[in-house]
Amino acid sequence: MKEPSYKEALEAFANPFQEFSVEQVTNGLINQSYKITNRNTRNSFLLQQINEDVFKEPEKIQQNYESLWKYINSKKTSLRIPEPKFFINKRTWYVDQNKRYWRIFEFLENTKTLTVAENIKEAGAVAETFAIFTACFSDFNIEKLQITIPDFHNVSLRFKQLKQAIKTASAERLAKSKVLFEKLLQRERYAKLYEIFTISGEFRKRIIHHDAKISNVLFDKRSGKVVCPVDFDTVMPGYFFSDLGDMIRTMTCKENETSTNFDKILIRKEFYDIIVSAYSGILKDQLTASENKYIHTAGLLMIYMQALRFLTDYLQNDRYYQVSYKEHNHDRALNQTVLLEKLEVFLSENYNFIC
Repeated sequence: MKEPSYKEALEAFANPFQEFSVEQVTNGLINQSYKITNRNTRNSFLLQQINEDVFKEPEKIQQNYESLWKYINSKKTSLRIPEPKFFINKRTWYVDQNKRYWRIFEFLENTKTLTVAENIKEAGAVAETFAIFTACFSDFNIEKLQITIPDFHNVSLRFKQLKQAIKTASAERLAKSKVLFEKLLQRERYAKLYEIFTISGEFRKRIIHHDAKISNVLFDKRSGKVVCPVDFDTVMPGYFFSDLGDMIRTMTCKENETSTNFDKILIRKEFYDIIVSAYSGILKDQLTASENKYIHTAGLLMIYMQALRFLTDYLQNDRYYQVSYKEHNHDRALNQTVLLEKLEVFLSENYNFIC
C-alpha cells in the first residue's frame, strides 16, 4: 500500500511517531490541509502542504508568518492568529524527500468558515477583522516582509497583460470576447489611477492581507463571533484599496464570480455601506486625506483587475485558472464586468462619485 503523503512530515514533527487520526480539511482551495489528532492526548493541529505552483518560494511565506507572529506576541493587541508549530529541525516548514513543503499550525476547535455573507452583521464583522489586522501592524517595519507573489494586485500590469493577450489570441476567442475587451480597454483610467496611487506619497504602503474574503475568517460555532483571520500566504506590503476592494467585490453581490445569472448581479447598498464604514471606521486615524477622498475607488479597482485577469486567461487559452467548460473564464470576466458597471452606476447615484 502506498504510504500517505503526509506521513514523513508527521514523523518530522512527532518523533518518535505517535498514533494520530487524520481528517482532510476540504475548505482550502490552494493548499492541502489535514486535521491531525493525537489518539492519546486528543490534542489537534493543522498540517498543511504548501502549493508550490502558486507559491514559488515557500520559505518566504513561512518567514513572513513568523515575523507577524512574533510582532503580535510582542504587543498588547486583540488580534489573534493561529500559532505556528516547529518541526524537529527547529523550523516552521519541512521539506520531504519529494521536495514538498509542509507546515503546522494550532487547530482552533469549535470554529467554522463561511463562504458567503448572509447578512450585514457578518459582512461588517469581516470588514472590521481585516481592518484590525492592518491597524495592528501600523508600526511594523514593512521592509521585513518578503514579496510572496510579485505584482499580485498590480492593476496597471494586468491591463498591459490583457493588451498583449489580445495580440496573440485565436480568432475564435477574440471574436467571442470583443465586446468585453473593448469595455475593459475603455476603462484604462483605472489602470492609470493605480499608477497614481502607487507613485504618490499620499497613499501609504501598509501590511495588507491581499485575500480579504469571508472564507478567510474563522467564526465561533456557538456565538457566531469572529475568532481570527487566517491564510496569510499573500500578506505583503500593499495599499488601502486591496482588502477593502476585495470585500466589496465578494460580499456586496449575492451572485459570486462564477455565476452566469448576469441579470441578478446587483450591488446591495446596505452591504456596501457597512463594509466601507466598518473598514474605514477602524482605520480612520491611519488613513490619509487622499485615501479617504478616494475610498470609493477600492471596489472599482479590484473588480476591474479581476475582470482583466479572467479575460486575459481566456484569451491565453486558460493557463492559470481551472475551468469546467470552454467559456468558463469568459463568463467569469463577463460576470466581473457586469459587476463593475453596476458599481459605477451605484456610486454615481448614491455617493455622487464618478471616477
